Amino acid sequence: MNPVIVIGIVLGYFFLLLIISFFSAKTADSKTFFTANKQSPWYIVAYGMVGASISGITYISVPGEVCNSQWTYFQMVIGYVFGIAMTAIILLPLYYRLNLVSIYSYLETRFGFWSYKTGAAFFLLSQSVVAAFRLYLMARVLQVGFFDGYGIPFEVTVFVTLALIWLYTYRAGIKTIVYTDTLQTTFLLLAAILSILILMNDLRWTVSDFFAFARGNPDTKMFVWQWSSDRNFFKLLLTGAFLTLVTNGLDQSVMQKHLTCRTLKDAQKNMFWFCVLLALTNLLFLGLGILLRQFALQNGIAIPPRTDDLYPLLAIHHFHAFAGIVFLLGISAAAYSSADSALTGLTTSFCVDFLNYKDQESELLQRKRFLIHFSFSLLLYLIIVIFKIINDESVINAFIRVSGYTYGPLLGLYAFGLFTQRRVHDRWVPLLCILSPLISILLYFYSETWLWGYKFGFEILLVNSAFTFAGLFFLRERKLHPRA
Repeated sequence: MNPVIVIGIVLGYFFLLLIISFFSAKTADSKTFFTANKQSPWYIVAYGMVGASISGITYISVPGEVCNSQWTYFQMVIGYVFGIAMTAIILLPLYYRLNLVSIYSYLETRFGFWSYKTGAAFFLLSQSVVAAFRLYLMARVLQVGFFDGYGIPFEVTVFVTLALIWLYTYRAGIKTIVYTDTLQTTFLLLAAILSILILMNDLRWTVSDFFAFARGNPDTKMFVWQWSSDRNFFKLLLTGAFLTLVTNGLDQSVMQKHLTCRTLKDAQKNMFWFCVLLALTNLLFLGLGILLRQFALQNGIAIPPRTDDLYPLLAIHHFHAFAGIVFLLGISAAAYSSADSALTGLTTSFCVDFLNYKDQESELLQRKRFLIHFSFSLLLYLIIVIFKIINDESVINAFIRVSGYTYGPLLGLYAFGLFTQRRVHDRWVPLLCILSPLISILLYFYSETWLWGYKFGFEILLVNSAFTFAGLFFLRERKLHPRA
């Protein structure tokens, strides 16, 4: 693809984001940055959340995974629906009743100062690593597929990308993101739909041909009932439900968007329709996966060992130029919608949870907020560069798994706070929340030796949270706490 076209597409895409930022940032202040003044229409949030949830990793992984596990991934999507429902029914009413800006403020109300700071610190740690990792993977795909051929260094690609994200988010923050998410969702869905239409045209299929092929194809197998299988329905259902509960309901960068709705009823309505749209979008990507595999087989193209590479491989090297442009737009939308949300969530949490900016407004504080926003951009850049220097998949994935253990203590803290009325000895909570993940990591790596061959998977998150819950039980005080 011509380098002028590639660079023009990327810059044009960001120009649209900057235009949205310009209009959304008029009369913006700190409340606008943190809460969008609680004026976001629920349907805008629901639609935009689809793009934010379909990360760049999902964009290329879900279609490729059809080659490995058919449509069984949709069992996890059903779990997502349950997880979002639990968030809407249990957590949203709590957050709205307490009028929270940072969701971790609840921990101070329920347990005390140290529990609050521990929860916020765990979010900052995990979100910094996970957000950088997502952006790193997508930047690497773009680098190998497009920019390496034009002599543009990886570090420059990442730096310019983060600089542009900072530019369109630094003034109005979450208000800008609520609206840019709608643009990015539109590009993401258009990319998937156009890719499907292009592939159907190349395969000379009509819509009815596609459905007839899908009905009789083993690749559309969706449900697995054998308990011994790692694709068992109940295992993936629970995985999807609890994964969504912790990565949505206990994640500032996600919940911050839902909390911009005018009322609790609007926020719950937004989450309901978000569930429906998310399920349909995942079906769309699973359908794309069937077409990608069939296109490769029909044209004698070997399926890559890492099926994540299938969509980028075909789009960049085997489709015509227009399809390459569609893929570039889609992957840009998927990658940057999660990166800008994470950057704003990190800034919000640090400002509110550690600097107490919630109800303050001055020119000096605004300048400090801009500086903090810039500092987190720089931090993400440094982590991405470190990932590139390491350049070892196993080491990087281990790093990500370790950062994921930080959700266990959060789940344990919230579960104990919501389902008991016991106070705890707050000063010991930070130590407990450090020990629980460490014990869980040891259990994960040595469970086969210690537990007669049993190997932990995702359920280690639940074990981690159970350790935290049990520890809080032992740290309980006699006094009861009134329910929040």
